[in-house]
Amino acid sequence: MTGTDRVIGEAVTSRLGRQLTIRALLSIPLISCGGGGGGGGSAPPPPPPFSSVPLVRVSQGSTLMAGCNGAPQTGSLYLDAEVEPYVAINPSNPTNLIGAWQQDRWSNGGAQGLMLGASFDGGNSWSVTSAPFSRCTGGNAGNGGDLERATDPWVAISPNGIAYAMSLSFSGATFAPGSASAMLVARSIDGGLTWSPPVTLIQDGAQFFNDKCSITADPVDARFVYAVWDRLTVAEDGPTWFARTVDGGASWQPARNIYDPGPGNQTIGNQIAVLPGGSIVNVFTQIDVVAGRASASIRAIGSADHGDTWSGPVTVADLLALGAADPDTGTAVRDGSILFAVDVDGSGGIYLAWQDARFSGGQRDAIALSRSLDGGISWSAPVRVSAATTTPAFTPSVHIRDDGIIGVTYYDFRNNTVDPATLPTDYWIATSTDALNWSESHLSGSFDLDRAPDAGGLFLGDYQALTSLGSDFLPFFVQTTMTAVGNRTDVYIGFSDALSSAAVVKTGEYAALTAAPYLVTPEWRQRVHDRIVHRLRQRVPDWAERRE
Repeated sequence: MTGTDRVIGEAVTSRLGRQLTIRALLSIPLISCGGGGGGGGSAPPPPPPFSSVPLVRVSQGSTLMAGCNGAPQTGSLYLDAEVEPYVAINPSNPTNLIGAWQQDRWSNGGAQGLMLGASFDGGNSWSVTSAPFSRCTGGNAGNGGDLERATDPWVAISPNGIAYAMSLSFSGATFAPGSASAMLVARSIDGGLTWSPPVTLIQDGAQFFNDKCSITADPVDARFVYAVWDRLTVAEDGPTWFARTVDGGASWQPARNIYDPGPGNQTIGNQIAVLPGGSIVNVFTQIDVVAGRASASIRAIGSADHGDTWSGPVTVADLLALGAADPDTGTAVRDGSILFAVDVDGSGGIYLAWQDARFSGGQRDAIALSRSLDGGISWSAPVRVSAATTTPAFTPSVHIRDDGIIGVTYYDFRNNTVDPATLPTDYWIATSTDALNWSESHLSGSFDLDRAPDAGGLFLGDYQALTSLGSDFLPFFVQTTMTAVGNRTDVYIGFSDALSSAAVVKTGEYAALTAAPYLVTPEWRQRVHDRIVHRLRQRVPDWAERRE
C-alpha cells in the first residue's frame, strides 16, 4: 500500500464511521449495496492512486450486449464506457444518493442505455440498476421505451423522497426517415433501487428532434416536478418545450412550447431553477443564426405560477467559448462549451457557471460565474473562477452547500506534457464564500484523456455533477481508466472533506477577476461560430448546412 492509498483508505473509514454514527442517531435503516433492482453487490475497486481525495467507483462493468438494440447500427460502439453523469440527494434521507449515466457510448450519438445507481450510505457503496429507457435496458412497445439509444441522463428527487429519472431516447439518425425521439421519465419510490416503466412526455417522428433534457423537483412542494428540453424542427427552429406534474408524478400535463427564439434559432441546455416560494426560472443557451453566422448567449425566463405563464427573456451574458482541444495534436475535446451549470442557494440566489474566453481576450476558455440575487431579473458581471491562466478549463459544475459555500468543479490541462501520445488531465474544485475570493484544490488526475471515447471529440460527457452532504462537497464525475483497453472510462464520486488534509494538493487562494475591456474580433467570433457548429453537428450532422 502506498502512502496515498493509506491516506485515502483512512479518510474513507473515518468518513463512513461519522456517517454511520449520524445514521444511527437518526434511526435511518442502512440498505446494503446488494439490494434489489438488479444491482451488483461486488465491492468496487480501490480508488486510483492519483486522486487527491477519497474516490469510490460508482459504475460497474457493462451488462449490456452488442446488438441488444435489435436493429443495425452505425458508428463505433464503446462497450463498457460510462460517460455524462448526474446525481441527486434525497431530501428526506440525505444519505440516499441517486446517480445516472450513459452506459456503452456510441461515437455518433447516445448510448446503449442509461444506468442508475443508488447509495444509502452517503456514497460509499452503490447498487446499480436501470430503467427501461431503451431496448437494451428492457424498453419495449408496452412500456414506452421501444427506442434504440438513450442519452442526456438527469435525476431529481422530491422532498417526500420520490425520485425521477429523465432520458432522451431515440432511434435512427436525426431527421432521417423512420427516426424517432422521445422524452421519457421514470419514477422510483424506494430510493432508486427499482424504477417504474417510463412516462412519455413527448414522442416525435422524423419531422422533429427532441434534445437536451433536464428535470427539476420543487425542493419544498412534492407536487411539482418540471421537465424542459429543446425541440428542433426540420425548418431549423428550436423552441423550448416544457412539461410538469402537479400531483407528484401520478400524471403529467401535456408538453408545450414556452419560449420561441425565432426562425432559424434554437435553445439548448434548458434547466429549471426553483426559488423559495415556488417561482421558477428557466435558464438556457440561445443560438442565433444571422446570415449563416452562429452566436450564443445565456438567457433566462421566469414564471411566478409554476409554469402557467412566463416572462420575456433576460440575457445573462454572451457565451464566448472556444472549446478545448489537445494542445499537442489539436484533437477536439467534446466539452460543455455551449452549455452551463446552475444551482440555487437557500435564499434564492441563482448561480451559473460556464466556459468562456473573455478573460483572455479570446485566447482560451476559463470558467466564468455569474449570479442573480433578484430572481433572475439582473445578473452580476461574469468573474473568472478557474485559477490557471495558460491552459483551457472546461465542463464546469456548480453547487452551493447549505452553509452558503459555493463550489465549482472543472477539468484542465495544466499538467500536460509534450508527449503527443497522451493528454494528462486533472479535475479541480474552487470554493468561495462570496463569489469573489476563491480557493482551488485538486480532486483527481492526472488521467489520460486520450483514452476517452471519441464522440465528435474526446468525450467524458457534455456535463458532470456536483452536490454536497453536510460540509462535504461530493463531485460526481467521469475520468479515464488505467485498466484494460475495453474499459475506457468510469463514473466516480469524490469526498472533499479530505481537502483539509495535508496530503491534498492546493493552489492557494486567489481573487476572481472580471474581464478587462475586450473587443470580440472577427477572428474570435469566427472561432466561436466554428465551435458552436462543431458542437451542434454532434447532435444534427448537417446543422450548419440547414441554415445556409
